[in-house]
Formats: sequence, structure tokens, C-alpha cells
Amino acid sequence: MRALLATLLALALPALAAAEPPRVGIVTPNAPPGTPLRELGYQLYAGNCAECHGTAGAGVAPSQSANGTGDIHAAGPPLRGVGARAADFYLRTGYMPLARADVQPRRSRVLFTPREVDALVAYVGSLGHGPPVPRPHPERGDVAAGLSLFTDHCAGCHQVAARGGYLPGAVAPPLDEATPTQVAEAVRIGPYLMPLFSTRAISDRQLDSIVAYVEYAKRPQDPGGLAIGRIGPVPEGLIAWFVGGAALVGCCVMIGKKAR
Repeated sequence: MRALLATLLALALPALAAAEPPRVGIVTPNAPPGTPLRELGYQLYAGNCAECHGTAGAGVAPSQSANGTGDIHAAGPPLRGVGARAADFYLRTGYMPLARADVQPRRSRVLFTPREVDALVAYVGSLGHGPPVPRPHPERGDVAAGLSLFTDHCAGCHQVAARGGYLPGAVAPPLDEATPTQVAEAVRIGPYLMPLFSTRAISDRQLDSIVAYVEYAKRPQDPGGLAIGRIGPVPEGLIAWFVGGAALVGCCVMIGKKAR
């Protein structure tokens, strides 16, 4: 019993450590209408991001960090050269901003307006020569090939049904809310503990197939029978064992009575 409780607690800890956005909200600059996106992004960055990521994206090392505005633990990686791709992913998923820098970012509410996100992405994208926001084409991909690629590279953490899973010290999120662009960004960025995959490991054409499979996995067809809520192979297997086991026991009892 103790071992079971310890296992359940270990599985629950990553979820408990998931981060929410800062409770103090964000700083909105008093920019006049028509302010260029990059200029607006600079002002938003100065008020909301520079404390952790440093001036002009220089980064803040953990040894230099301190609790700043809103008691936010200020320590963040440099953003020079990460490009618009990383900023677009972290902002549009609600991964950033974080209230604490030492926990796993999780999908949550987006604190910025769409224009403010565009502005921040434009500003961070200007800090060096980083990659732009990708434009995947799942309509060009092959779902069957995507399933094979997803099984090889992604299912170990996210499950083959893309429903997410638990890892030591982390949570692999479900992908039901991920847009095609966000899936493509995550593959190339490798957020948190996820490994990044270069074009040598997964080509753009293969990435289109992976995105096509993830889109299919959101609303899969069930020609084989009852999906049982698509809750995953382990609970589905347990249900099969319980139902099948009960049916077998019932058959054995009936056969035994007739034999008497």
C-alpha cells in the first residue's frame, strides 16, 4: 500500500508543480494607436519580460536572479537568436509569462491581446537572426506516415493517441488544444524537457505528416468498436480485463451448474 501511495504521489507531483501565469497580471504600456508592432513589442517586453530575460534578451543567470515585481523569481534564458518561432509558441500557448522560473510551464490562459502577442513576437524575432514562425501544411501530409513517425518520436511521452502522459519530474501535455503551428513549433523548439528535432531528424515533409496525424487524433474514427472515451491503453486494458474476466467467470459458473 505504501509503495502504491508513493507511486501515485510521484505521478501527481509534476502536475502540482505546474505553473500558472503571474497573479499580478501584466504591464500594458500607454502606446498611442498606430504604434508600430516592434515598438509596441519593445515596450511590452520592457514591462513584462526584461526582468527575467534581461535587457534586449540578454538573459538572467540563476546566480544573478532575485525576486522582483510581483515577487516573481527572475531568472530566464537569453532570447537573442531564438527568433519569432519560440516567442510565438510560448506566448500563444500561455506558457509565458510565468510566476516562477523553476517550474514547468503549462498551457494556460493567454494574458496578452492578439495584437500584443504579435508585437512581442515581432520584437523578440528582431533580437538576432532566429527562425520565423513555421507554416506547416498538414493537408500535404500522410496520416499513416504521421502515425508511424509519431509512434517513433513522440508516443513514448505523449502516448500514441496524443493524450499526454507523466514523466519523472515533468508532464507531457495532451495535444488536443495544440494548433498545427504550435505542433510544428514544439518539434523544432523542444520546450522544457522535450528534445528538439532538426530538419535532419525530421524533415519538413515528415513534420507535415506528424501534424496531419495529430489533427486526426483529435477526432479519430472508431471503426473497431467502442472507444471508451479514448482514455489510454492502460485503463482501457483494465476495463477489458474486468469485463472479460467477469464474463469468463460467469460462463464457468453456468457451465458448472449444467454439469451438475
